[in-house]
Amino acid sequence: MTGPVIAAASPAAQPDARAALHRLRAEVAKAVVGQDAVVTGLVIALLCRGHVLLEGVPGVAKTLLVRTVAGALDLESKRVQFTPDLMPGDVTGSLIFDPRTAAFTFREGPVFTNLLLADEINRTPPKTQSALLEVMEERQVSVEGERRPLPDPFIVAATQNPVEYEGTYPLPEAQLDRFLLKLTVPLPERDEELGVLRAHHAGFDPRDLRAAGVRPVATAADLAAARAAVRAVHVAEPVLGYIVDLCRATRVAPALELGASPRGATALLSTAKAWSWLAGRDHVTPDDVKAVARPTLRHRLRLRPEVELEGVTVDAVLDAVLATVPTPR
Repeated sequence: MTGPVIAAASPAAQPDARAALHRLRAEVAKAVVGQDAVVTGLVIALLCRGHVLLEGVPGVAKTLLVRTVAGALDLESKRVQFTPDLMPGDVTGSLIFDPRTAAFTFREGPVFTNLLLADEINRTPPKTQSALLEVMEERQVSVEGERRPLPDPFIVAATQNPVEYEGTYPLPEAQLDRFLLKLTVPLPERDEELGVLRAHHAGFDPRDLRAAGVRPVATAADLAAARAAVRAVHVAEPVLGYIVDLCRATRVAPALELGASPRGATALLSTAKAWSWLAGRDHVTPDDVKAVARPTLRHRLRLRPEVELEGVTVDAVLDAVLATVPTPR
């Protein structure tokens, strides 16, 4: 098994952990320009032990972003390019016959890492998708009855292209629900794009993060302390009720044929606690819930076909839900 294992951390280490995770943004900015929101989403996923679906057009640095976050967090990362001929064993690992010993040995697949980049997950058939998603849920690989646990932390950052669907296998709703967050990676603003060009003109090589000055600014111990602090964040009863009311409102929204499940409500609770802690608070406010509602719920909802044809988006429906559900004081 590879990768660092998180150990218990003392409360005294928690303020330092928050500072270390805040330094992450500046470190990632050395290689990636203008993606603070996505970086924050990846940090929240690490704090909540959840997985992330990144959606964006080609060329917006999704792969570079994940590699840079892993490097700035002193975590091991691996990348798998999903293709139509990828088999489940290519992801999870498989038994290999060793003729010297006349025995089978297990060869670990790329899932044995801390941060796995699953590039274009919707380009591989459902059988391979399911193998990865089972690993995401169980955090272990079972071969011939033997369980092999994955390193801790372990999260998957999967990417998909929103504009090209030919030759793809879209993830069904039950599998999308396994992702904690769906983050949209936007095109950069003009000034940000100019910054990208200036960096490349000056010799920046996206394959060499060390040369770009990216160094680890947070460790597995920092992440352990941060997780302990997030678990201790207080959530008042009215805020718990607000989370439930938001999710229940999606189930009766006229524009939706599928609303958020109870798993979506628990995910919203987790991400709101992580957001609150990163902001320096020890309790969750309704504004914290609103801040993370869209990335936490958007992939768990399904529009009615006739509404989708009219150009309505899931985010627009979520905006309407957030505007109509009473906010606790």
